Amino acid sequence: MTPDAKSRTAQVLTPEAFAALGAPDVVYVRPVLAAEILASTPTGRIEGIELQPDQVLYAVHRADGERLAVLGDRDAAIAAAMAHELAPVSVH
Repeated sequence: MTPDAKSRTAQVLTPEAFAALGAPDVVYVRPVLAAEILASTPTGRIEGIELQPDQVLYAVHRADGERLAVLGDRDAAIAAAMAHELAPVSVH
């Protein structure tokens, strides 16, 4: 690899730059443990919802990493994204 090519591969995109790459409708769906959601969500926003910390949920994120939604299963997460005219991709 040439030094010039090496420097190009070492560049890091900011979340904003990544989101602006021409795919504003692409969202990613990834599994998350309920413990992560419980730890990052104000108590008032999850009142009345029973979650077990080890329960697997599915989060829908924009390309810049912002979480848009959390659903109970992968199919529901994909369907919700598509219902909002977004193009979901899975992250494993």
